Amino acid sequence: MPNAINRSPIIQNRVNEYLLITLMSFAGSVSLTRLFLEIMGYPQIGRGELHFAHVLWGGLFLFLATLLPIIFSNRWALDFSALFSGIGIGLFIDEVGKFITQNNDYFYPSAAPIIYAFFLLTVLLYLEIRRPQKKTSRQTLYECFQEIEELLDNDLSLKEQRNLNQKLEFVINNDENPQQILLATSLKDYLSNREILLVPHKPSFFEKWTFRFRQFEAKWMTKKRLRLSISFLLLVWGLYTVLEPFFIIKSINQIENITAMLEKLVDQNIIKNASGLTWYQAQIGLEGVLGFLGIFSGLLLLFKLDQAGIRIGIATLLVMISFANLLLFYFDQFSTITNAFGQFIILVLLIRYRIRFITKQVNTPTLPSGQVT
Repeated sequence: MPNAINRSPIIQNRVNEYLLITLMSFAGSVSLTRLFLEIMGYPQIGRGELHFAHVLWGGLFLFLATLLPIIFSNRWALDFSALFSGIGIGLFIDEVGKFITQNNDYFYPSAAPIIYAFFLLTVLLYLEIRRPQKKTSRQTLYECFQEIEELLDNDLSLKEQRNLNQKLEFVINNDENPQQILLATSLKDYLSNREILLVPHKPSFFEKWTFRFRQFEAKWMTKKRLRLSISFLLLVWGLYTVLEPFFIIKSINQIENITAMLEKLVDQNIIKNASGLTWYQAQIGLEGVLGFLGIFSGLLLLFKLDQAGIRIGIATLLVMISFANLLLFYFDQFSTITNAFGQFIILVLLIRYRIRFITKQVNTPTLPSGQVT
């Protein structure tokens, strides 16, 4: 009796790379579009009544991203699909202000937080996908079929063959379906018979840059240097973050300054009522508190209190990135992009420092006296 049909979803073998390409192209397309429009004075492409808004170009890229994997089975089709989808969604969602307002207001204050929230959700999806997942033999066999494309293109290297053999061995040892075991065994024998066609391994774009980063990290990013660099960045970011709350509090004693500032926010339709003013005050207060916590974290690292400094720094930046920036983007629009990018960089460095120098020390077993490694 044949086995029941199983069509449960299988995650793509290179999903981490595809999502990363999409994220980078998404962030790049929104940032560069805003920068280009600001520099060029928001030009209109078209004549008379016609205006080719960049949402149309976004739709074109999304259409290409959809067509490529439908038409072509090659692996490069998915690479370009990930790239074009990121560019397309960036160009599309950049004009979200026009879609949610009756007067097609491109500069509607809620547009920037919506774009940022959408990007943040995609980042969370990427982080969730990156988490180690328990693989089944069925999923592993799917991956084998995806990787065997390299053999059909005469581009299978020795490294890729070893990886394939390991996965096929996993299927043979763990699958309960005798037909799939037979299939995996046949594929393994077939690979052995095609060893003469193996080519030297050509690292992918991500492999090259990962290797270069590891070399740079091992040579230049020692524990002391990385700790001092992170401490410096946290102190600079913290001081920069508390500047706005400091000057606003200072200007409270000068009626003409605070009046001019509030009138500007009202004229730009950013503050419409008492509730909007309350949120603005909350943003200023939260920004100031997080800035001081960033300074505190930087000082802890400076005085070699690594664990406390890293924990406070990571927690501070997570709150900043996941919540406070939504308010900042509402009140400051896209001038916050550079600041948010810097926050992501510092957060990545903090996490990398914890992985290399704190988690590693905790997990290192204590050897008996007189025994050396």
